[in-house]
Amino acid sequence: MEQIIAAVRRFEGALVVAPGPGGDFPELAWGDAFFYYAPDGVMPRTVQPYGTIVTKDYPGDTASALDPPGRWRVNVHVDRAVFREVTGEEPRGLVTPRDHTASDEVMPHPVYGGLGWISVVNPGARTRETVVGLLRGAHEAAGARFARRRGSGGEPGDG
Repeated sequence: MEQIIAAVRRFEGALVVAPGPGGDFPELAWGDAFFYYAPDGVMPRTVQPYGTIVTKDYPGDTASALDPPGRWRVNVHVDRAVFREVTGEEPRGLVTPRDHTASDEVMPHPVYGGLGWISVVNPGARTRETVVGLLRGAHEAAGARFARRRGSGGEPGDG
């Protein structure tokens, strides 16, 4: 997990938000990480992260069985072409049954796959480079959206 967070921190303009005790985030988010394109270092107020790492089951999102110690999942928002390439399906046309508890396997997110999110539980030797590449692509796409908003009068920090 720390290797992936470190890789994202090296992306130009990346902001990694890692909530913990004593901050403004709810306890449920402690231990997780949220990835943003934010060259000013300020967490955007009006956009979702392009990637996350979650370390536990969330209400309504338990299919990956993340509560046992040592289990975690990387989630990345990708475009349709990348989604098709890595899953073999369209985001809004998912029909292939999957074991969302499987480790080191790229698959649609168990809840948000239909919205173009992919996930990997405990990325290992087989998927770690793929995950970092997907995060890099998502980061670059977030950077392009940020630049478009800036060009159309968007405010700093809204990226």
